[in-house]
Amino acid sequence: MAVNLKEKNADELLSIDGIQVFVGQAGVKKPNHDDLTLMVLAPGNSVGAVFTQNRFCAAPVHICKAHLFDEDGVRALVVNTGNANAGTGVQGRNDALSICRAVAEQIDCAVSQVLPFSTGVILEPLPADKIVAALPDVKPVTWADAARAIMTTDTVPKAASREGKVGSNHTVRATGIAKGAGMIHPNMATMLGFIACDANVSQPVLQLLTQEVADMSFNSITVDGDTSTNDSFVIIATGRNGQSEIDNIADPRYQQLRDLLGSLALELAQAIVRDGEGATKFITIQVDNAASREDARKIAYAIAHSPLVKTAFYASDPNLGRLLAAIGYSGVDVNTDTLRMWLGDVLVAEEGGRAASYTEEAGQRVMNEAEITVRIDLRSGRDSATVYTCDLSKEYVAINADYRS
Repeated sequence: MAVNLKEKNADELLSIDGIQVFVGQAGVKKPNHDDLTLMVLAPGNSVGAVFTQNRFCAAPVHICKAHLFDEDGVRALVVNTGNANAGTGVQGRNDALSICRAVAEQIDCAVSQVLPFSTGVILEPLPADKIVAALPDVKPVTWADAARAIMTTDTVPKAASREGKVGSNHTVRATGIAKGAGMIHPNMATMLGFIACDANVSQPVLQLLTQEVADMSFNSITVDGDTSTNDSFVIIATGRNGQSEIDNIADPRYQQLRDLLGSLALELAQAIVRDGEGATKFITIQVDNAASREDARKIAYAIAHSPLVKTAFYASDPNLGRLLAAIGYSGVDVNTDTLRMWLGDVLVAEEGGRAASYTEEAGQRVMNEAEITVRIDLRSGRDSATVYTCDLSKEYVAINADYRS
């Protein structure tokens, strides 16, 4: 049911020198299903990561935060689906560590050089023994296979690649995969994202870049307003493209790399919204000329989170007063007499009310489309923000009502 989203073929995705990808079957939730992914990194890489801000963050998030800045660097990432290992207390952290230990023994590295990730049902014990038993049998695969293996309620695997100049004499290749369809809301928005590139970047600089890329992409989407316990976004730089190290954000190559990876991450983030559980519409909410970016984001998210707005989009109903109501309760001090709002190319509101040129027929024409842009001009400053969301359908209720069955 994904909105204008197609699965990428393996030959559309770039291989990245310095990283090997493996997939296996641990039977965490169901048998004969790829639910275990292992990424093995060559020495000399750097890794940046950002995680959920949910206070009830999952056990693997705790372990990742402890391992990320190990002085010897990261050598492996291990991902399981079917169980989030969240709300599992001390035992959950011990289970995550036991998986790290098994990976470390398998590839001959320190336990602290392994980052674990989990996604799936919350508040259920992780069958770590199944994952440990499956690790020796993982098989080398393509990025496309890995994108499928990390899916839960996703209907389409999410993967993309980019290649571009960074500096005058070097090209950077990057490939990313992500999963997520529900429980999607920023402060990471249950979502996992992994990007690997062959750039040469120091770890502190890569960490800053990861945070910036996340804000440009995964922190600008929402499906249902629920912030997951497990959200994680990782960028790996293998350092294999032959360039000198980017060790300062003032380096002109930093901006070039940020733009390249930001474009890739945004494609993955938008793919999550396009595949939102039960989604039939992909909606862009753009707020311009705000007094601050924070104000613009507050208004965009007030609209994006409104069940009344989202169900109107699902019904293709131009009941557009719901959008104005959301702006009004956003908490932003707006001048309703000067604000203007468009639905697609149709001016809907101005001077505190319905635009004189607006017609129901024009609004209906836009609401019938699968991709819709809402644009608000606050006329109170120069800052802007864009948020991507989807509609709220009957299927969303069905998917989440049946999630554990």
